[in-house]
Amino acid sequence: MAKDLTESIHERQNILNNRYALQQAEEHLDLGGIFYQDEMVFTKQQVMSLFEISDATIERYISNHGDELKNNGYQILRGQKLRDFKDLTHGTLISEGTKTSVLGIFTFRAVLNLGMLLTESEQARLLRSRVLDIVLDVMAQRAGGHTKFINQRDENYLLASFQEENYRKKFTDAVDNYIEGSQWKYARFTNLIYKSIFQENATEYKKVLKLAEHDKIRETMYTEVINLIASFEAGIAHELELAGQKKGSKLTQKEAEKLFLDFEKHPLFTPLILDARTKMASRDLCFRDALHEKLEAYIQAVPEADFERFLGEKSRSLQEQLSDPDTLAVFKRLKDR
Repeated sequence: MAKDLTESIHERQNILNNRYALQQAEEHLDLGGIFYQDEMVFTKQQVMSLFEISDATIERYISNHGDELKNNGYQILRGQKLRDFKDLTHGTLISEGTKTSVLGIFTFRAVLNLGMLLTESEQARLLRSRVLDIVLDVMAQRAGGHTKFINQRDENYLLASFQEENYRKKFTDAVDNYIEGSQWKYARFTNLIYKSIFQENATEYKKVLKLAEHDKIRETMYTEVINLIASFEAGIAHELELAGQKKGSKLTQKEAEKLFLDFEKHPLFTPLILDARTKMASRDLCFRDALHEKLEAYIQAVPEADFERFLGEKSRSLQEQLSDPDTLAVFKRLKDR
């Protein structure tokens, strides 16, 4: 989907939190700057020249988006820091502005941030386009060419998936033993779990992620979502068993559905559901360009730690993880329990 970086703080921050994309952008854009305290920085005069904008325009954006720009590296130099910076540049910045006692500087990250905000600058528009191309290239390169199963690059995914299979068996056994109906009841009550957690049934989820008919949706889910599904399955299996034993016969599907809805409302799950919805909505928009419309209110910027988790040095494809002797040893111990 088209990304309007000037309108969405989440989209801007998703790029600025991706250090791999920033490294490529800094290398390929070659914007110049001054090396200061181990990074490239830019004075306001340099930024004005870069984007072909006025001093008043920069000041307006700093005023309107000051917190965002400061969080991404914009800072004011005063006192000794300013004197050190002037010495570094041999005093060439004295003519910048009327206040020589303070000086605003932008890190490379803050320059990109400003470029994503500016609507008056053609140079900023071109920069946004190039940055988006770089982000796509970096994402594809580090994710092995596709992002459909980027969730599986999480080092915790395999263990969560393996353990969920055990809870899934307990859940399907409970549905079989304590709920009336045909084989279709498994899909129906599985969808109730999905809707409780992320407000979509299996068909809706597959459509959002553009999954093929044969794709298994749980193979695309993040560890936190899998763990929460496992908790639901284990808990509901227990509740079905208690209700069935108390009744002395199988529950009707209407009775079972009420049990599901009551279970969902337990306060224990409130923070876990919020966390799962936020992670699914935010990560899928960032990594898969997939918008869960029913979860749109939960979208946040993806933190830097998630880029490390799914694109960093510790992240590995499922095939690489399965070929790791240490990983296989863990699964053998679990299987032998």
